[in-house]
Amino acid sequence: MSTPVLRVDGLVAGYGKLQVVRDLHLEVAPGEVVALLGPNGAGKTTALLTIAGLLKPLGGAVEFDGRDTTARSPHRLARDGLALVPDDRGLFPGLTVEEHLRLARADDEGRARVATWFPQLADLADRRVGLLSGGEQQMLALAQALLRRPRVLMIDEMSLGLAPIVVESLLPTVRRIAEESSCGVLLVEQHAPMALEVADRALVMNHGAVVAQGSSAELLADWDSLLAGYLGR
Repeated sequence: MSTPVLRVDGLVAGYGKLQVVRDLHLEVAPGEVVALLGPNGAGKTTALLTIAGLLKPLGGAVEFDGRDTTARSPHRLARDGLALVPDDRGLFPGLTVEEHLRLARADDEGRARVATWFPQLADLADRRVGLLSGGEQQMLALAQALLRRPRVLMIDEMSLGLAPIVVESLLPTVRRIAEESSCGVLLVEQHAPMALEVADRALVMNHGAVVAQGSSAELLADWDSLLAGYLGR
């Protein structure tokens, strides 16, 4: 595996004195998809918000591109190539698809590249986001993040509110993006089987701690252990 572009070492995170994440260790290399799995309330979103700089860590360290992130603001981290697609997708219902894409200030080459991953957006350019389906909104949120050419793309609960058939069509695109752009992907998901189909490795969280980890093939082969991690057994 190549040198990680994102390294999390012993991260402790939460709100005030409340620890939601305890002793989290993970790495993401360029072109790699790492899934962070677990039930609601496991601490997955808190981990992402802390890595993105939106929450200050209570302990441990986060390194992005070989540098500690503590002194860098969320906006600086985003400019440096650490992108977060939140679970609410962060879109503006009153703006059109084209207006969202223009906000990313991408060049023509970047627009053309993203269009190969999400060609459906071309026919939706003049449509207001509030009129899009959940799957179309998710494609737009991913496209907007990718137009900034991130080194690491973090996606929080991509399947939230989407039909399984839509998720099944989007996840292979995430795999393709990682391979074609050499962007590392940290994918937070509840639906383990779908995520493991496209991830290289995965960690399972429950009650703020990692309870299982390994390659996707290893976790799929030991489904009982994975299920026990989800259930906290």
